[in-house]
Amino acid sequence: MSVFPTLYPGLPWLALAALALEALLGYPDALYARIRHPVVWIGALIGRLDRAWNQEERPAAWRKAAGIAAELVLVGVALAAGVLLQSLLARLGGLWGTLATGLVAGTLLAQRSLHRFVGAVPRAVRQRGLEGGREAVSHIVGRNPASLDEAGVARAAIESLAENFSDGVVAPAFWLAVGGLPGLLAYKAINTADSMVGHRTPRHEAYGWAAARLDDVVNLPASRLTALLLTCAAWTRGPGQAKAALSAVRRDAGHHRSPNAGWPEAAMAGALGLRLAGPRTYGDVRVDDHWMGDGRAEATAADIDAGLSLYRRSLALLWGLALVLAWVL
Repeated sequence: MSVFPTLYPGLPWLALAALALEALLGYPDALYARIRHPVVWIGALIGRLDRAWNQEERPAAWRKAAGIAAELVLVGVALAAGVLLQSLLARLGGLWGTLATGLVAGTLLAQRSLHRFVGAVPRAVRQRGLEGGREAVSHIVGRNPASLDEAGVARAAIESLAENFSDGVVAPAFWLAVGGLPGLLAYKAINTADSMVGHRTPRHEAYGWAAARLDDVVNLPASRLTALLLTCAAWTRGPGQAKAALSAVRRDAGHHRSPNAGWPEAAMAGALGLRLAGPRTYGDVRVDDHWMGDGRAEATAADIDAGLSLYRRSLALLWGLALVLAWVL
């Protein structure tokens, strides 16, 4: 049962509608060119709180407390906006209410855009070689693409596909199914705050502590579900691939520097017979991460295509899961 049962009782149906409408329509760019995307509004609030409350002359303990307070304000505003918006849309009633709410919610999912951006990488590699691949992958990763060879470009694209499947698709759909628009907006606020201030930099290590920790918590269920979806999807390609995905998750997921990212990355690595993560460079910083998977490190454009195929199969399973839950609940 949803934590917001009086607002909208059929939340799994709403999640299914949002997934379907986002896959069909993508982002209504013409609309958001006029009113700005919800994440832009969320980011503006995060930036304002950061400028006002993250006072660098203050001691670390004070800034940590300020960061906690900022997260409480941010989540409170997101929940209130979600309650108001869902209440208004629910007045349409029945199918129209579901479709209207699903259309709004779908703009906060990334299944279509993720496929487009990741799919651009193998095309760029084949058409323009290494430089084309580096340029294409720079849109979806935080590391320095100039340091990547073709195998590194392919691994980076596959890693981004796995992690963003969890953060950008499964997690938003999960929180939408659990808490409706309030749950979805609260999740996006937390996730956006982590991407903006949840870094271990001199300015944000103390202030961004709450943002990073809360993001870890809210992504925990979705990361495990994503690994399960990828493993089950791998079964459709052969029992051996599913077994390899499960083995990689059991062996490697807990060794990732993120408590969540290792789950989908390990599942993807095992299913594709690759090694992902490992030593990488972010800006000028070299990180020696644990490898996810024990397969080939020399990934190719064809491996990105295989990863996208696995992603599509996993999406089908996610849609099926939403349908079953909607039917049963």
